Amino acid sequence: MKHWKRRLALLLAAALCVSALAGCVRGGDAMSLSVCVGGAPEELDPIYATEPADQTILVHLYENLMRKTAGASGATVTNGVAKSATSEENTDGTVTWTFQLRGAEWSDGREVLAGDFVYAWQRLADPANDSPFASLLSVVAGYDEVRETGDVSLLQVTAEDDSTLVVVLNGKYDWFLEEVCTAPATMPLRQDLLTGESAAEETAEDGAEAAEAAEAAPWWSDVAGLVTNGPYQVSGYEAGESLTLETSGTYHSDVSGPGTLTFRFADTAEEGQALYDAGTVDFLGVLPEEQMASLVEAESRALTPELGTWAVMFNCAQDTLMDARVRRALSLVIDRTAAAEAAGVTARAAEGLIPPGVPESDEADFRTSGGDLLDNDPNHRADLQEEARALLTEAGYVSVQDLGELEYLYVDAGNGAAVAQALVQAWQSALGLRVTARAVTEEELSAALEEGTFSLAGIEIRALGNDAECFLRQWSSTGGENVSRYANSAYDTLLSVIAGAEDETARLGCLHDAEALLLEEGAVAPLYTTVTAWTLRDSLTGLVRDGRGWFSFAGVVAREA
Repeated sequence: MKHWKRRLALLLAAALCVSALAGCVRGGDAMSLSVCVGGAPEELDPIYATEPADQTILVHLYENLMRKTAGASGATVTNGVAKSATSEENTDGTVTWTFQLRGAEWSDGREVLAGDFVYAWQRLADPANDSPFASLLSVVAGYDEVRETGDVSLLQVTAEDDSTLVVVLNGKYDWFLEEVCTAPATMPLRQDLLTGESAAEETAEDGAEAAEAAEAAPWWSDVAGLVTNGPYQVSGYEAGESLTLETSGTYHSDVSGPGTLTFRFADTAEEGQALYDAGTVDFLGVLPEEQMASLVEAESRALTPELGTWAVMFNCAQDTLMDARVRRALSLVIDRTAAAEAAGVTARAAEGLIPPGVPESDEADFRTSGGDLLDNDPNHRADLQEEARALLTEAGYVSVQDLGELEYLYVDAGNGAAVAQALVQAWQSALGLRVTARAVTEEELSAALEEGTFSLAGIEIRALGNDAECFLRQWSSTGGENVSRYANSAYDTLLSVIAGAEDETARLGCLHDAEALLLEEGAVAPLYTTVTAWTLRDSLTGLVRDGRGWFSFAGVVAREA
């Protein structure tokens, strides 16, 4: 049994005689803050860390070119390692960004060099590393060539000198600074620390043994000994229990928030809630399902949309599904309300591909501005079914049996089986179409998507940046992330216009047109979106949450009375 479980009864009793800020105290000007964002770290390699809890730890230990801080109306982007960033549009439509670095230091005193970013970005783009975040760099010139050849030197990210980083983009991409240059996956890394001091690599007799040793003990496994360049560095680590950070003596600026930041680990939301109730932590990043249900029922303003849409992905290269009319028919008859109910209390029927919460501008939400592109009105279901049957007839399928066998793959976890059942029932009742639902592992689903050995698949479509374009680029016919094999020259043209648009109004218009085209062609069938919530003591302020899910506590301070 974990140590904290043995102490929990004492903590709960002690909570009766401590203040509401038991986890947050001040010693002089240095505030100590304890938080719970989830379980113990699963992955602290920036190019592989997919859990928001792990990414939250990373953004405190490492600093990117830019960083997100608390502003008057939410998170704002400010300079990080880069003291300046300038762009120049080139005659061929590319854009060159030049970053002047500020002379920041790693925690061992070595200067942060432009080459550290070059190494990290090349490592991210390298297809041999198979990072789930590699497509963040698809906007960088040379990325496609790297993915095709494995030659990372083709990526147009270069160190002009130790303090000058030059990046060439293949389009305008106004969100490059805000999303790519703040992401955990693009943080700088020291090549000498990842490859030059690995005992596993030095002692292994051959490549296979080296790979096995590296997998058993990744370069970051000595958490207490990590060399980092962020506002904090590790001062204590108790495996499975807690990670304590102190402000770094080599960081280039003063930290306005906690001088000591402690991450307490909890394997479940209920365990985290117990820590919060006991006063052991002042922030809880994952709330128990019962509490989430109460917030949803009350339509609480504390609920925040998550940056993802669960959907049915069609294999547009499969014989039957090559016809857009067939895909459109299957999408029309889906009961999204039933699918959302099957998914759980945090799910809401999708109204489009782009979920709520994605900004269109500082004031407007993309989904609100674009309106509902999917008809979820139960009174219209009969008309939608009739339209679907007409589309199938037009496509030459007088009988739905002529469609042959269709299989829906889904990951057998959480409410995946319940959602699959809702889909199968909708297709059966509306069209008389029998679709077989088959449960697979995440690895099996990923392989099927990559190899194209599927008809229908249930996946969560997540964007790597909080911009509508980050969602839509996944269906580019030339993109390596286009697992649906969708190809449409009109859609590609829209993406090209979006990438180079000078006029923001024209760009937004094309973004909405591109989303509508995808749904009209049935390239994907959105099912539902989800919401989340977290808890921070009312006496604290300055928390930053990135739309992708990670938190920053570097600016958390006591709220003024």
